[in-house]
Amino acid sequence: MSFLVGHLDLLLLVSVCLLLMAGFPVAFSLGGAGLLFALFGSLAGITPTLGAIPLRIYGIVTNEVLIAVPLFIFMGFVLERSKVAEDLLLAMGWLLRRLPGGLSLSVTLVGALLAASTGIVGATVVTMGLLALPTLLKNGYRPSLACGSIAAAGTLGQIIPPSIVLVFLADQLSNAYQSAQRDMGHFAPDPFSVADLFAASVLPGLVLVGVYMLYQLFAAGRTRDRDVVDLKAPAAPPGRAELLFSLCPPLFLIACVLGSILAGIATPTEAAALGAAGAVVIAGARVSTSRVIPFGLPLLSALALACVLASGFLKAEGFAGPVALVLAIVASLGLFAGLLANFNVLRTQGILSGIVQKAVEMVAMMFAIMIGATIFSLVFRDLGGDETVTSLLSSLPGGTLGAMLAVMAVMFVLGFFLDFLEIVFVIVPLVAPVLLQMPMADGSLMSPAWLGVMMAVNLQTSFLTPPFGFALFYLRGTVPASVRTMDIYRGVIPFVAIQLLVLALIYWVPALATWLPGELYP
Repeated sequence: MSFLVGHLDLLLLVSVCLLLMAGFPVAFSLGGAGLLFALFGSLAGITPTLGAIPLRIYGIVTNEVLIAVPLFIFMGFVLERSKVAEDLLLAMGWLLRRLPGGLSLSVTLVGALLAASTGIVGATVVTMGLLALPTLLKNGYRPSLACGSIAAAGTLGQIIPPSIVLVFLADQLSNAYQSAQRDMGHFAPDPFSVADLFAASVLPGLVLVGVYMLYQLFAAGRTRDRDVVDLKAPAAPPGRAELLFSLCPPLFLIACVLGSILAGIATPTEAAALGAAGAVVIAGARVSTSRVIPFGLPLLSALALACVLASGFLKAEGFAGPVALVLAIVASLGLFAGLLANFNVLRTQGILSGIVQKAVEMVAMMFAIMIGATIFSLVFRDLGGDETVTSLLSSLPGGTLGAMLAVMAVMFVLGFFLDFLEIVFVIVPLVAPVLLQMPMADGSLMSPAWLGVMMAVNLQTSFLTPPFGFALFYLRGTVPASVRTMDIYRGVIPFVAIQLLVLALIYWVPALATWLPGELYP
């Protein structure tokens, strides 16, 4: 009995893992197990600080950074449900039609954009599977290359910003970094933010997409696959105006959202609001019979407002100040009217209700998991879990490398059974404070930006690895009966090898993750 009392923290961790693998709801497994073991601890003479739970929950729901999550989710669903991704795929495929494997290259590029806007592996894989897989097979692509390209593109949202995965991961790493610094006696450390992790993920994400495309060029050129780019048979070449409208607005929107965050112009929440509004405008113009009001009115109003604000006339004295203020008010009203017009278009087309319902369901699920994970982590720490994890990682052979390999291996295996939310909220708070106190090969302390990128790429690899990768199960549900499961497995193996190669590259060249944040935020 004394042995069990002394290891309640480990029993709690094992119990949660068993409950999750048995298929119980994640939020209730984490919160319920935490409260049950809090009772066991109080009976054993350990007094858990359950009074802190309401304060923790209040901190979650009032976290300004996490407000960006519902907006990013809404943005992704709008782009997906309004078939903007379909238009983008067709346009990309047409532009790249002269390259060997041009359609598979477009799948990677569009998948990266769509995955970055939603950050949800299942949504992107299913969408790309339904849109692109029939066309890839029809145009002579080997089933293995087609399936591998779609599954790999669907997992890119784990590493390419702006992504809700990185938002949650940055939030947890920020808390872990503050805790690690306090343990080392530094009570005023430099802050670590979502923008830091976004900046750290840019170069690794680009490297990953680039190597994906090099492999696709090689594989398609070797077998002389040819593109017809026929999403809706028979496909006609898109006109120049249609091509520009399909390509430019989504690309411009992603660039504005990410660029405003990296440049420090907007917070992640403000940028997410911009992205959600922009997605509504693009979607409304896409499904409307006329683009004059849905697209023209908000665009012209936004440009006019930007000009007024940039001119500085609002602060001018005399006649110019009031005139600029009136113009700014008129432009704001025009922008608001344009957004209302697009919302009305989406409502009348029957798109808006489905988007809102799915977005609310996903947001509710995510925040319920966060609350459950908060209860779990609080009880785990009260039962001595922090000391156990610190002792375990510190005693591993190999120092920092041994500890990193152990953590990466555990996260990789858990990625077969758990989604990124459970891993981010359960594993990261346990191991990150310890890892962030360990020295790197050059003697400097581990960077939270580098650690976040390593974790994100590792989870992405796990979701893609046969036979248990989540992306493979999602894709299996969309492929025709003629495509065998072994075709899917065979197709993703080269992409898994690419993932492992890039992961090793980031480990041995940390500057891939640390250089851009250092340049942007010295």
